[in-house]
Amino acid sequence: DGCGHTVLGPESGTLASINYPRTSPNSTVCEWEIRVKPGQRVQLKFGDFDIDDSDSCHSSYLRVHNGIGPNRTEIGKYCGFGFQMDGLITSKSNEVTVQFMSGIHTSGRGFLAAYSTTDKSDLITCLDNASHISEPEFNKYCPAGCVIPFADISGTIPHGYRDSSSLCMAGVHAGVVSNTLGGQINVVISKGIPYYEGSLANNVTSKVGPLSTSLFTFKTSGCYGTLGMESGVIPDSHITSSSILEWPNQTGQVNIWKPENARLKRVGPPWAAFISDEHQWLQIDLNKEKKITGIITTGSTLAEHYYYVSAYRILYSDDAQKWTVYREPGMGKDKIFQGNTELYQEVRNNFIPPIIARFFRINPLKWHQKIAMKVELLGCQFSIGRAPKITLPAPPQSRNDEKNADFVDDFIHSVKTSLQTDKTTFTPEIKNTTVTPSVTKDVALAAVLVPVLVMVFTTLILILVCAWHWRNRKKKTEGTYDLPYWDRAGWWKGMKQFFPTKSAEHEETPVRYSSSEISHLRPREVPTMLQTESAEYAQPLVGGIVGTLHQRSTFKPEEGKEASYADLDPYNSPIQEVYHAYAEPLPVTGPEYATPIIMDMSSHPSTPLGAPSISTFKAAGNQAPPLAGTCNKLLSRTDSASSAQALYDIPKGQPGPGSADQLVYQVPQSVAHPTVSKDE
Repeated sequence: DGCGHTVLGPESGTLASINYPRTSPNSTVCEWEIRVKPGQRVQLKFGDFDIDDSDSCHSSYLRVHNGIGPNRTEIGKYCGFGFQMDGLITSKSNEVTVQFMSGIHTSGRGFLAAYSTTDKSDLITCLDNASHISEPEFNKYCPAGCVIPFADISGTIPHGYRDSSSLCMAGVHAGVVSNTLGGQINVVISKGIPYYEGSLANNVTSKVGPLSTSLFTFKTSGCYGTLGMESGVIPDSHITSSSILEWPNQTGQVNIWKPENARLKRVGPPWAAFISDEHQWLQIDLNKEKKITGIITTGSTLAEHYYYVSAYRILYSDDAQKWTVYREPGMGKDKIFQGNTELYQEVRNNFIPPIIARFFRINPLKWHQKIAMKVELLGCQFSIGRAPKITLPAPPQSRNDEKNADFVDDFIHSVKTSLQTDKTTFTPEIKNTTVTPSVTKDVALAAVLVPVLVMVFTTLILILVCAWHWRNRKKKTEGTYDLPYWDRAGWWKGMKQFFPTKSAEHEETPVRYSSSEISHLRPREVPTMLQTESAEYAQPLVGGIVGTLHQRSTFKPEEGKEASYADLDPYNSPIQEVYHAYAEPLPVTGPEYATPIIMDMSSHPSTPLGAPSISTFKAAGNQAPPLAGTCNKLLSRTDSASSAQALYDIPKGQPGPGSADQLVYQVPQSVAHPTVSKDE
């Protein structure tokens, strides 16, 4: 009477003391006899061990024996509170006896242990969870019997399970291992999510869970896609049933709940049987053999009709004539699947191993009020290569033809069986997927991504080449000794004065237009200054007589009434900080352009020789200083081209040229000088 949760499978299993994880009752005993295939050995691992050791393992203990029966030998005797046993207990044969004794005690949870054959080196117990393992990806072997009432899981596929969930129990819920057989799981650890959904699958209820730092998922074969009930790939004519519910409503209209209504998530009524008994069925023709890995069911989904199926069997066939009831390997009875507990919730059940068949039939065994349901099948395409040609050996010569016929039949049956076991084609492992992998989708994705990536890289290369070309071009056009680009136009116009033109008969003398600097020079230094200093402003090229002005002149043509030079002295101005490429404009009250003109008057007849030379620059005290004359004379603009006597305008507001003391500007007089050659 001391046996608790117990599942003994052919290769693995789980056993626990009574009332675990609560305190076991006093004076109880339980004995388990474990037997595996001959030639194999048994290994035992404890998930939890808490047995009272107050009497030094005299009345309360756990004892493990090699063998079964009176000839068994003891491996070890164990007790203690919180006893930790990291290693495995291994038998010497394929049989083991586990004996639990509970004497008089006040505390102690008892124990929970798992066993398997010794070839499962990565055995874990039903209590292990992902938080106990630090590896990001690992493989473990789950024993049979991990659907236990005292363990919890949170989450579902494909989103993942909370890290506090039992690994093996979550594996059963996900459909990767069987509770009656156990199996290998491939686990991947990922970052946690804020919320974990709950669901019912494979007789395991997953609860809603809060945020966690990490979660885990399972790698599967990928054969969990829908087979066409919801999408309509399976036509209505391929969905049949044993009977159909027909009934009139209050308006007299007849409602028919046909078998084609049994499509999952379809709006409207489901399929319902006319008679509710254990002989009703819903049949689906998949048109060819498919690999069926699971089924999802719901109730009527109509609030006014609270109908659903709570338990059912599965049958399958290749010809719709001979039907096979689904059983788990090693089990001698039909497997009963848990159905719905209400009319809305989707409940999933997986087939381990999967079913290979064309015709699929659901046989309801339990229901609420009426048999009504909606269904979707999970699986993938199943293909088998061409079977090898069977060559029958020559039968032995015998007079008994019946024995020969039996021999041939047995041989063909053995060949078919071997082909049947080898015809499953495994798909590549895909991390946490619930749909069938499709190669065409990958090809289509690659066909879209490759051109996009090529365009992006090409654009980046063009941008870099253009930037490099522009930078080099900028360096070539604007070197270290070049003028800034904003000054190049003025620099070129200023340089034009140094080039000869057709109208220039004599070489020009550059003049610096800064009267403030000239006013500080002595009278004899002015001509030298005007001839030797380079010009900062463009100098008009004027040759010949006064009236000869070329288009290269910087002077504004005569327009309207001329302003007199007497209005303002444009040359007696403060030194400017910034010089322009051309002569600066005069103040508003004076002429817009005013500058001395360098003329060659050596051959001009209107000026008598020997006249004193008078400067056009204003001197201190209104005294006109004498200037040393050269071949070139400084002239002012005349009021008219015909006047040969008055070479300069009379200042405004003056009576006339009669009084030399009152003149601001004086007319220079020609002084005879010999012509100086260019070499001088």
